[in-house]
Amino acid sequence: MIEPLLWIVGLGNPGTKYQGTRHNAGALFVSMLADRYSCTLQADKKLMGHSGFIQVDRQKIGLLIPNTFMNLSGQSVVALLQFYKLSPPNILVAHDELDLPPGTSRFKQNGGHGGHNGLRDIISKLSGKKDFYRLRIGIGHPGERSQVVHFVLNSPSKPEQALIEQSLGEALAALPQATAGHWQKAMFELHSTSN
Repeated sequence: MIEPLLWIVGLGNPGTKYQGTRHNAGALFVSMLADRYSCTLQADKKLMGHSGFIQVDRQKIGLLIPNTFMNLSGQSVVALLQFYKLSPPNILVAHDELDLPPGTSRFKQNGGHGGHNGLRDIISKLSGKKDFYRLRIGIGHPGERSQVVHFVLNSPSKPEQALIEQSLGEALAALPQATAGHWQKAMFELHSTSN
């Protein structure tokens, strides 16, 4: 049985210094989602972030952008799961993905952290559980491993930003299939539009 998707968590670093950086693509997705459904995200101490609720095809979905730094994202996710008595498959974690080019987004369930510090901390805080859903938002790769930190903590070029926002729009369009539990349909819809 497929468990219902109840919350979407957008990863990023807090503060204006990091706003608009590649590493904050997940937080950007949740912000776009909140705007699309006219939801104002409010400071939420118990979840260590900003949260709110939207209705997607009559289903109530929670939105959360952690206020923790990326490498402590698991604190906020665990607080969410514990407070609402959820299991990892009830959440979708949106995050930036070096292994996909700008303009490409992919849904996925399960898997490792792939070197992503936010995912690494979430999996660690969940005692190794990896069965939450992910939205992998392509940001591209700088080419050299030594350049990754500088790359993710800086803003994309205008053409890259346009591609990232286009792929996020395609993910938004496919989301109702995902929230209804039709993950194969959601994946097909997103993966056939997002190159």
